[in-house]
Amino acid sequence: MTAATFLCLGAAAATGVAVAQEPQAARQQMMKDVGRSMGALAGIAKGEKPYDAEVVRVSLATISEVSKTFPDQFPAGSETGAETEASPKIWENPDDFHAKAAQLGKDVDATLAALPGDQAAVAAAIGPIGKNCGACHETYRIKK
Repeated sequence: MTAATFLCLGAAAATGVAVAQEPQAARQQMMKDVGRSMGALAGIAKGEKPYDAEVVRVSLATISEVSKTFPDQFPAGSETGAETEASPKIWENPDDFHAKAAQLGKDVDATLAALPGDQAAVAAAIGPIGKNCGACHETYRIKK
C-alpha cells in the first residue's frame, strides 16, 4: 500500500468516523488525520521522504476537508468528555474559531490549486499552514 493510498483510506475513514462518533471522538480523529497529513508533508519538506506529488495532494486535500467540517464538531454540550483538549473559548467566541478554520481552508486550498512541485515548494507551503494550525491551537486548545 502506498503512502497516498494509506492517506486516502484514512481520510475516507475519518469522514465516516465523524458521522458515527460523539463529537469529541470525531474531532480527535480529524486532528489525527491532519497530524498524519502534516507529518507526511514535513517529511517531504525536510528531505526525509522523497517528493511524491500524490502524497502532497492527498495530504493537502485531507487538511482542506477537515478545515471545512471540523468546526461543526463542537456543538453545545460537547465541551467536556473523551479527554477533550478543546478550550471553552471555542464556545465563547465561535465566530473567530470558525474564521480561523476558514482561513486554514483558504490557504490550504490555494496551496492545493498550485500543487507544490518539489521539496522546496512543499517546505515553503507548510510554513503558513502550520502557522494557521498553531494560531488556532494557541487560542482554542488546552495544553495537557
